[in-house]
Amino acid sequence: MQIKLNSVLVDNQDKALKFYTEILGFVKKFDIPMGEFRWLTVVSKDRVDLELVLEPMGFEPAKTYQAALFSSGIPLTALATTDIDADYLRLKSLGVVFRGEPQQAGTVKVVLFEDTCGNLINLYQA
Repeated sequence: MQIKLNSVLVDNQDKALKFYTEILGFVKKFDIPMGEFRWLTVVSKDRVDLELVLEPMGFEPAKTYQAALFSSGIPLTALATTDIDADYLRLKSLGVVFRGEPQQAGTVKVVLFEDTCGNLINLYQA
């Protein structure tokens, strides 16, 4: 088995696409209309086989779940980087809201940020 597709809940697909591409640097892979929403995925420039779905919250319990995670300070998912300090400074200069500064946590270095779509994302460097 392999993980090829993961998703994040987003409150607005257009806003999410803008943040995940223009700020985080992902590339849009699929944007397929599906009723009132879209099948919308992004990929890393160097790993186009691993997709992140920008999943619309058309299901009320998903909104409750997302809000509970956010208000409790729990990240929905994690993104990897090879240089957390540089990415932290770059993203901060672009207006990304962080919950602290990068800190060592065992064998990894981590920092939590807000994705503008209702999620906390854990950025880590192994």
